[in-house]
Amino acid sequence: MRLTPEQQAELDAEAGRRAETRRPTVPELEAMLFRALPVLDHGFVRVIDYMGDDAAIVQAARVSYGAGTRRVSEDAGLIRYLMRHRHSTPFEMCEIKYHVKLPIFVARQWIRHRTANVNEYSARYSILDREFYIPELRHLAAQSASNRQGSGAPLAADEAERVLALLREDAARCHDHYAQMLNEGPERDPARSGLARELARMNLTLNTYTQWYWKSDLHNLFHFLALRADPHAQHEIRVYAAAIMQTVRAWVPMAFQAFEDYRLNAVTLSAQMLAVVRRMLAGEAVDQAGSGLSRREWSELTAALRRDAR
Repeated sequence: MRLTPEQQAELDAEAGRRAETRRPTVPELEAMLFRALPVLDHGFVRVIDYMGDDAAIVQAARVSYGAGTRRVSEDAGLIRYLMRHRHSTPFEMCEIKYHVKLPIFVARQWIRHRTANVNEYSARYSILDREFYIPELRHLAAQSASNRQGSGAPLAADEAERVLALLREDAARCHDHYAQMLNEGPERDPARSGLARELARMNLTLNTYTQWYWKSDLHNLFHFLALRADPHAQHEIRVYAAAIMQTVRAWVPMAFQAFEDYRLNAVTLSAQMLAVVRRMLAGEAVDQAGSGLSRREWSELTAALRRDAR
């Protein structure tokens, strides 16, 4: 279950309310405000609030008091220019706030993006739910032989099943002991004192789910997505990035298209890489030994150009 009955009832009540406003709104994103996008087995991403739209980016760039130009093509062209030349401040005029439910180990990766405002569910004050992230078999992989922080080939079926059993067993046992140490709930023993919540939480596994509110401006959100939606990012955070991209595409379609074209699906070449490309265009047969690039740089260049590395 991704939303408790109480949370769903709260959302249903909020969805029935209406508020008048003179500020610009985005109907496509308004429709998503009270819908939790499911992620992983128990997680979700939900838009709480937002400020600005594509026109706000244009308005800030021109420092105008109106809504920008009357021609959509001109607005799109300006946004693309800003993205192409990395003019960041107009994108900072837009902000968005999310409610995210995610495993603790994913949250610890996510929090490395220190440009957002975060308020997390407090296990010092409240008791964490008995919900754990258990990966699908196909996402259980061995350690990469070439990348110390990445995964390699999938585990064999029997080994993957053994790992899943260990994950379930450890998470359940640790949460059982967590509940016993708290001495709260229907099985509470009035004859003994429970351990403080701030101490009992240390026993929980990192696949336990937590929740937070996360607010970011659009410029820093694009930076987050460029890193976490990348194919090299860990699967568990990449699926959260994919859910967020659904909301950004609905919110600022012009800016998102520019982001896809100039950041997400683009390639940055070093001066040395560019020199090699120029030699290739001139008809020269260039291999790694004669390129002046390291093996890793050469592999990255050939992958970007979709050429066989030699």
